[in-house]
Amino acid sequence: MDIDQVLAIDRAHAWHPYTSTRDRDPVYPVRSAQGCRLCLMDGRELIDGMSSWWCAIHGYNHPVLNQAVRDQLGSMAHVMFGGLTHEPAARLVRHLVDLTPEPLQHVFLCDSGSVAVEVAIKMALQFWQAQGRHGRHRLMTVRGGYHGDTFHAMSVCDPGSGMHRLWGAALPQQVFAPVPAGRFGEPWEPRHIAAFAGLIARHRDELAAVILEPIVQGAGGMRFYSADYLREVRALCDHHGVLLIADEIATGFGRTGTLFACDQAGISPDIMTVGKALTGGYLTLAAAIVSEQVADGIAAGDPGTFMHGPTFMANPLACAAANASIELLCAGDWRGAVARIEAALTDGLAPCRGMPGVADVRVLGAIGVVELEAPVPMRAIQARFVDLGVWVRPFGRLIYLMPPYVIDPADLAALCLAVVQVVRERGW
Repeated sequence: MDIDQVLAIDRAHAWHPYTSTRDRDPVYPVRSAQGCRLCLMDGRELIDGMSSWWCAIHGYNHPVLNQAVRDQLGSMAHVMFGGLTHEPAARLVRHLVDLTPEPLQHVFLCDSGSVAVEVAIKMALQFWQAQGRHGRHRLMTVRGGYHGDTFHAMSVCDPGSGMHRLWGAALPQQVFAPVPAGRFGEPWEPRHIAAFAGLIARHRDELAAVILEPIVQGAGGMRFYSADYLREVRALCDHHGVLLIADEIATGFGRTGTLFACDQAGISPDIMTVGKALTGGYLTLAAAIVSEQVADGIAAGDPGTFMHGPTFMANPLACAAANASIELLCAGDWRGAVARIEAALTDGLAPCRGMPGVADVRVLGAIGVVELEAPVPMRAIQARFVDLGVWVRPFGRLIYLMPPYVIDPADLAALCLAVVQVVRERGW
C-alpha cells in the first residue's frame, strides 16, 4: 500500500489508544524502524525518544533479537502452556528468578502489563482466601499511580486522573494514600510516611495487599520519590501483615539505573510484575514473579490451584525474544549506558529550568521529564516535534524522554534540543 491507502484505511477503521473515532488525532505511518530511528512512509526519519512506550530498550531491528525470533519460528511459534512446557519458557523463568530478589521463586507468564497486574491482584486475593481471611479483599495504593487499563488495574490507578475517572462507580473501591512525599535523592523525614502509616494501620484487617510503582510513578505523573519511602512501605507491610506488590512494568530492566527500581531501596516485594522491556519491544509478554510464601499459601487452600490461565501464556516466540533481550542486556554495559543517558538528559534539559510555564525539570536514570504548569496542546506539539525530526509524545502537563539505551550522544542531544526549543516557543 502507499501512504494514502494506509491513512485512508486507518481513518476509516483503526481505533488508536486514548482517541476518538470522530475527532481523530493525526497519525504518522511508519515504513520501518532501525536502531533509534523511525522511518516514516513519507521519507522522513525521526529520532525515537519514547522507546515505543518504554519497551524498545535495545532499539529497533536488532540483529540478536531478530535471530532469536527466527530461530524459534523454525521450531514452533506457539503451544499451549497447560500440560506442556518448552525450553524458551524454562530459560526465561530461570532468568527472572536469578535476576529478581531471592524471595521471588515462582514465575507466572502472561500477556501484557495490565494482565500481569490483574494476575498479581488475583494472587493476593486468593492467598488470603486460602488462609480463611475473606475480609482481606481490598487493596491500598498511593495517588498519582498508573497500573493499566483493565478493571482491577484501573481500580488502583489515581482516582482523580483523566485516565480512568470515567469508570469510578464501576470499579472496586480501594484505599488511597497521598502521593508519596519526599523526592528521590532528597533528605528523608519521617513525616513523609505518616499519612500512609495511618491508613495502613486503620485498614489492615481488610487489606490483601499494597500495590505501587517503586520509585517512579509513570503514566500517572512521572514522579520520582524517595527510596526511603519505599523502604518504609515494605516495613509497614511487614508490621501489619499485608502483602506488597511492586509494579515494575515501566521501571524494570535498568530504566532507573538499577536493574529493578526496588533495588534502589534494597527491598523485595511479595509479588513483582514485569513487562514492557521484557522482550525488548518485540512481542507482548509480561510476568508476575511471586514469593514462596505467596505460592505456598495459595496452594494450601481450596482449590489449591491458582485460577488463571491465558491462552498465549508463555508463547515460545515471546519467550525467545525475552531471553535474547535479557541476555543482551546482561552481557552489555547497560549501567554505563543508562548513566551516560542520565548525564546527557540532566545537561540537555537544564535550559528548560526557569523558562516561563515550566514547573519542574527532573531526571532519573534514562528518564527525563519537563513538567509544565498547564496541559500541552497535544496535536500541535506532536506535529512540532515531528517537524523537528524527533518522536516525542507528551501527555497532560508532561514532556518526557525515555530513549533506547543504545542511543548515541548526537541523537540524544538532538532530542534534548528539540524539547528545549518546543518549550521555549510556548506558542504551538
